[in-house]
Amino acid sequence: MKPEKQPCVYILANKLYGALYIGVTSDLMKRLSQHRQHLTPGHTSKYAIYRLVHFEVFSTMDAAIAREKQLKNWHRHWKINLINAENPHWIDLAIGLGFPPLGQI
Repeated sequence: MKPEKQPCVYILANKLYGALYIGVTSDLMKRLSQHRQHLTPGHTSKYAIYRLVHFEVFSTMDAAIAREKQLKNWHRHWKINLINAENPHWIDLAIGLGFPPLGQI
């Protein structure tokens, strides 16, 4: 079942403890698809950062944006601790949302 559009903050990584990207969107499925199809030039494309390792859903876009700003100001080890708390193996959570494993894209 495809999740409804909802504001959320997400963290992508290119590998276990690798480069990170923090973003905000109102449509996580669409945004992940854009990243994985290389439709978003910049940091994620340059460093192949496509693995969804953390996301948080919010009731409003303002709340999601505030959380994104907060996370972007965190030290790297705080971000890693956040990911490890719920996803210690840095599994690609997009697979559970219906995306194929990255090697099959």
